Amino acid sequence: MLFTAPSMTDSPAHDNVRCMSGIGVYPGSFNPPTLAHIEIALAVVKQHELERLDLAVSTVALGKGVVPRPAFEDRIEVIRASIAEHSTLGVVITESRLIVDIAAGYDMVVMGADKWVQIGEVEWYANAAERDAALAALPRLALVPRPPLDVPEEHLISVREDILEISSSAARAGRTEWMTDAARAFHDRTGAWRRD
Repeated sequence: MLFTAPSMTDSPAHDNVRCMSGIGVYPGSFNPPTLAHIEIALAVVKQHELERLDLAVSTVALGKGVVPRPAFEDRIEVIRASIAEHSTLGVVITESRLIVDIAAGYDMVVMGADKWVQIGEVEWYANAAERDAALAALPRLALVPRPPLDVPEEHLISVREDILEISSSAARAGRTEWMTDAARAFHDRTGAWRRD
């Protein structure tokens, strides 16, 4: 099911208080969606008692450029099919590229520790002051561990350690068993993530 982004104006500042019955956002390319993406999303919903968590896909992901294959519309359909059985998960499409812009209006934002480190790098902003303002504007955080990266422990979510090695890049490189069932079926049918 495709949801539109919420139009909430009061987004609480991030702290270590649990986000009860709110709406979260999980930005990513999900290219392809993996078993880890779904498990992480469901863990955040459960641990923070969210009403809904939206998987947000930018039309052009920051730092990744245009994805030639599969087509964007096909990727969205695969993500929708991958979450279809989970009523607390939704999909949104956004023109925004920065996580702070994608997260605007949400109660919580989900990201991996690698992304948390990346968004602290000044190169994505005009200057350090703009970076600091962007980070301060983020809603509450739910961070996925990515050893050995250090992140604020109070924001970490609890997930099984064995899923932390799963990645979309490895799935594209041949670990198709890490794709969701819908992604693997689409790949088997179309060769969508076949390496040339």
